[in-house]
Amino acid sequence: MAIPVMTTCHVACCANRTPHVLSWSRRDLIAFGTCNSVALYDPQEVKVVELLNKHSGRVNTVQWIHREDCGPETQLLSGGSDNNIIVWEEQHGQFAASAVCSGHSGPVCAVDAVPLSSSDSLLVSASSDSTVKLWMYSSGKAECLQTLSFGSGFMMDVSLALLPGSRVPILACGGDDSKVHLFVQINGQFQKVLTLQGHEDWVRGVEWAAKDGELLLASCAQDCLIRVWRLVVKCDAHVQEPAEGIIRMTEDVFEVKGKMYAVSLETVLAGHENWVYGIHWQPSFSKGGTVEQPLSLLSASMDKTMILWGPEEASGVWVEQVRVGEVGGNTLGFFGCQFGPDGSKILAHAFHGALHLWQRDPSQQCCVYCVQREWSSAVVVSGHFNAVQDLSWDPEGEFLLSVGSDQTTRVFAPWRRKDCSQVTWHEISRPQIHGYDMQCLAMVGRYQFVSGADEKVLRVFKAPRNFVENFANIVGTSLEKLLASQDCKGLPEGASTPALGLSNKAVFQGDLTMQSTQEEGKDFNSVSDQYKESYFHPLSLTEPPPEDHLLQNTLWPEVQKLYGHGFEMFCLASDSAGTVVASACKASKAGHAAILLWSTSTWKQLQALPYHSLTVTQMAFSPDSRLLLAVSRDRTWSLWRREDCGPDASEPRFSLYTHTTKDSAVHARIIWSCDWSLDNKYFVTASRDKKVIMWGHRGSGVPVGMNDSAVIPCSSVLDVGDSATAVAVCPFLLSDQSYLIAVGLESGQIVLYKWRKVDDLSSGSDWSRCAESDVSQSHTLVVKRLRWRPRVCQQDRSEGLNKNHQSTSVQLASAGADHTVKIFNINTLTL
Repeated sequence: MAIPVMTTCHVACCANRTPHVLSWSRRDLIAFGTCNSVALYDPQEVKVVELLNKHSGRVNTVQWIHREDCGPETQLLSGGSDNNIIVWEEQHGQFAASAVCSGHSGPVCAVDAVPLSSSDSLLVSASSDSTVKLWMYSSGKAECLQTLSFGSGFMMDVSLALLPGSRVPILACGGDDSKVHLFVQINGQFQKVLTLQGHEDWVRGVEWAAKDGELLLASCAQDCLIRVWRLVVKCDAHVQEPAEGIIRMTEDVFEVKGKMYAVSLETVLAGHENWVYGIHWQPSFSKGGTVEQPLSLLSASMDKTMILWGPEEASGVWVEQVRVGEVGGNTLGFFGCQFGPDGSKILAHAFHGALHLWQRDPSQQCCVYCVQREWSSAVVVSGHFNAVQDLSWDPEGEFLLSVGSDQTTRVFAPWRRKDCSQVTWHEISRPQIHGYDMQCLAMVGRYQFVSGADEKVLRVFKAPRNFVENFANIVGTSLEKLLASQDCKGLPEGASTPALGLSNKAVFQGDLTMQSTQEEGKDFNSVSDQYKESYFHPLSLTEPPPEDHLLQNTLWPEVQKLYGHGFEMFCLASDSAGTVVASACKASKAGHAAILLWSTSTWKQLQALPYHSLTVTQMAFSPDSRLLLAVSRDRTWSLWRREDCGPDASEPRFSLYTHTTKDSAVHARIIWSCDWSLDNKYFVTASRDKKVIMWGHRGSGVPVGMNDSAVIPCSSVLDVGDSATAVAVCPFLLSDQSYLIAVGLESGQIVLYKWRKVDDLSSGSDWSRCAESDVSQSHTLVVKRLRWRPRVCQQDRSEGLNKNHQSTSVQLASAGADHTVKIFNINTLTL
């Protein structure tokens, strides 16, 4: 079997910010929508194992098709803003699109399914076009059976089940009219049989559950309440009046195929203090050859909590058994919730896309029905909830920083578990939570970075001591060695965000003692409590932190603000020595397109470099820090040479060395990206005109800028077939002394090319396409940034080494407008 060149090591992503976008299968596989993809997440391996890419719009709803025998599911439904429903089916261990259901004229917001036989399933979908459609899926084909129209109303959720003692489907729809509508299939068509009233605001969720020959229907709404309805088969066709003195709930009755069915209100659950968006019954499971049907209901609310409900064993009265979540904090509540297959884990997805996982403490578990147990947060995947704009490795290649339009900066690092050899990547810190969309960042040394956002200010952050300590514990490296470095001298303990502020304030050891004293004697009735400061609490971690700690206790203190630009920040770069930072902002004329240089020792502006007439889209210092390369929307590039001055060369000066003009430019469209070869001999540019070009001096063996000859194209023009939006040159030569170059495309695909200098450029034989990302590996939207890991990849297993103990694998990180950060392993032996 051929060894793949490109394998996915890590996918950082989060759930889309819509209800019903997450579903947990009995095979312990979590499916959730992330941008235009469906992610399959394995909570045991703690990683995304597969991405399903076919939707052309945001995925709004996901639902496994559960089997009646409680076996592992092989089919999955998803609905999106492209107005389509896709049926995914497992084939040879991989999920593939089996059928696409088209017919809605608006985004699909909810789906459900019920199997009718081993090969046929009934599907239902609700859309913002005010319709609900029923589909028959059989052997890879889907056919629309019926369309239910609701006029100007919208159905927020739908749920299918089979009537007790029959194979007749019943459909529940919850809508913006505050009612639950029940439809039953009669003579091949679904007809409304009942309307359940009682909610006082939009019904956000409905779900059926079968229990002892009866059906229970749970509904939740924006009135903060949950209602549970019971559907039973009436023994006789005549409704008997209750005996005197006996209180009985009012029953609504309907008839199907000679059988009478009665629906009554079982209970009303009041406990949430805000809109209830999600409900989920604990799934049935097979135990000892029999199917167990636990009676537990999970609810999720915008009040930032999940509640586990169930009837008391003695009285049968429904009560709150467990409540988990957050009181206060920075989150904005939960959109949905799911039980794990055996009820020992519960999961919620929040307004900001984050997944929150709680698991029952095994040491306090006596049985699956036991409610007197402790629940604790568990490690789960996380990522940006909007486009990822930029990323950068630390100089040692041990962790990765990313910034995105979700106004956050995030740190990802490998987690080495002590109990096994498995290594997975996770978010370990969220240094900056901003009030503006983030656009760019640059590492300055190992524990310091500069970030730019949709504001005119650059901000400088430095890692606190608590991050260094936890980083050492999680990654499995020596803390003493890290703290002994010059970068870790005099670090604060952590950082906190002042009330109504954007700047992270450093917290020192003395501040923690004072904070503890203030909290003990705090008067919670003071007016200032409504604008409380986000206090830092030191963490001692051996595993990646959960979302609530990421939001509050992993911030980095801001050490400097840099003023000078007149418009929103667009790109940043720093030299390898960590002495100079270059920045550029959005510009529509030459007066605003100048590059600004900053000294990292004083954080003063060193110089302005005017040349370009439009926005500088990307910059890159040469590996030896002698040259600064800039590319622009004006279709030209410029090269600036360093001239160190002063005894300590702490304030270098740059002068224009060479450039292209509109007349001599090879690129005909915006140049989006650029990068240097590791030996300083060449640099590469990538453009919207689909061209990738290597540049250098005529001949070979001379670094750029080391002689007086012109800088010219040293390669043939590579046509990549699509707009090239990102490019990166691998920092390691291949065995045949060729260069490995990764190109990111506007379509989301990543293509790897080998380039080797040849004398005859007319043949075009200097470029060879050696690998590309497949459909599941590619981004679904534009590739925004590519970065090779700056050291050889040896962190996972020793099998990445050849017989001479040389690495055969390198790693590539990519950032996409599809909200994901991906890390790929590239096997260089197969190139």
